[in-house]
Amino acid sequence: MINKNPKNKDKLVLALDVDSFEEAKKIVDELHDLVGVFKVGKQLFTSVGPKIVEYINSKKAKVFLDLKYHDIPNTVQGASKAAAELGVFMFNVHCVGGSEMIKAAVAGIKSSKNKDTIVLGVTVLTSISAEMLNEEMHITDILEDYVAHLALLAKKSGLQGVVASPKEIKLIREVCGKDFIILTPGVRPEWAATGDQKRVMTPKEAIDAGADYIVIGRPILAAKNRKEAAKKILEEIG
Repeated sequence: MINKNPKNKDKLVLALDVDSFEEAKKIVDELHDLVGVFKVGKQLFTSVGPKIVEYINSKKAKVFLDLKYHDIPNTVQGASKAAAELGVFMFNVHCVGGSEMIKAAVAGIKSSKNKDTIVLGVTVLTSISAEMLNEEMHITDILEDYVAHLALLAKKSGLQGVVASPKEIKLIREVCGKDFIILTPGVRPEWAATGDQKRVMTPKEAIDAGADYIVIGRPILAAKNRKEAAKKILEEIG
């Protein structure tokens, strides 16, 4: 069952952007009492494989498997079933794969032993600016309109929510309704550098705008005291 009213701890998704099991394990051990969900992305999963998911689950924390599936429908269906049976809390697919691919991901979950797994659609990466979308990718829509279009496609194709920049949260809410999950990267506390993100907000701004989950990495991982940084963010979001 989808929890639409998570506690502050459960709203915080920590990006485990490291490349060794030992470092990831150390972070999980240190922060699982302050972080509800750990994001396992391409870097870590490619380096260490499923054992990190199993370890996070053993600590009674949740996993967001951030592999952004984008392939032919049959391949995505098989990968989705495998992700669900690995025991992840949620994972994502690229909306630009189209409705047939998205529906195949949903079918993969339904055929698995873990039918409560949440699947989110990736709209437009937070590293992509409006200029890049128009000039490099030849997508002539206004960026916000394109994000809303992809979010609605995701909903119509059976997904429970999307991954989107905090700048588009309110628009997605208008288009897809209050019960549609929005997980947002591109979140940076005022005391942290924005890095390579182009469309950002602070944690409090993102939650106030309507995000269900916020993804934060470097502001916590690079902090001298990770626990204090995590606590500071939890305090900020209320």
